[in-house]
Amino acid sequence: MGRETVGSARLYLAVAARGFRRYASYRAATAAGVFTNTVFGLILVYTYLALWDERPDLGGYDQAQAVTYVWLGQCLFAALAIQGGGVEAELMERIRTGEIAVDLYRPADLQLWWLAGDLGRAAFQLLGRGVLPFLVGGLFFPTALPTRFDTWVWFSVALTLAALVSFGIRYLLALSVFWLLDGTGVSQLMMILGVFFSGMVLPLNVFPGGFGEVARALPWAAQLQVPADVLMGETAVAGALAFQAMWAVLLLAAGRLLQAAATRRVVVQGG
Repeated sequence: MGRETVGSARLYLAVAARGFRRYASYRAATAAGVFTNTVFGLILVYTYLALWDERPDLGGYDQAQAVTYVWLGQCLFAALAIQGGGVEAELMERIRTGEIAVDLYRPADLQLWWLAGDLGRAAFQLLGRGVLPFLVGGLFFPTALPTRFDTWVWFSVALTLAALVSFGIRYLLALSVFWLLDGTGVSQLMMILGVFFSGMVLPLNVFPGGFGEVARALPWAAQLQVPADVLMGETAVAGALAFQAMWAVLLLAAGRLLQAAATRRVVVQGG
């Protein structure tokens, strides 16, 4: 049993490493992504600065925190596939064409296989595309970065849980193609919900009343809003990580249930 566990761990580590190397090979796309995230970051920063000039302490943030939030969002945008663009795109296509049948014959768990690949992709996107815009923001604008080492440790845990939540959401939506047979609508839905409810447009803390409470309770909040608050010391760390862990467990468990239902009726479009 021990050897099997070690062998499985090595397999999924190899899948993650392959995902990292695969995205590392897209050098032009990475450079374009760094440029795009930096430009959008600049646009958002100046927009936020104007907004916070009019409404100081909006959402409980000062201007430095608002700026930090912007650059963190640009850092995590591709890593967490907030607008889509992770492994779910390939998974939906394989389901649509019927190539998913090949995946089911692999001596590996379907969910863990795609999770490992997505974590490898996320690691590269964070390092290759996210870090540089974040550093640019820190160099040229006032930010509210922590000085305590333990805060950075908890932030890294929050990022890991955010990646699990992100995959859990996208895996569920991708599996819906077993029934829909087309991923176009699902991808558009993923983009709209991801961008708005993760807090990419505005921090979820600025939304008032019941709507704000609902937005902060949804799983998308675990992707950007929670890691941002952990980084800037604006939340109780234990509660924040528990919130993320809860959604990660629920989404991954739901993915396993939907996967079991889907693989009992693999449908190949047109045949």
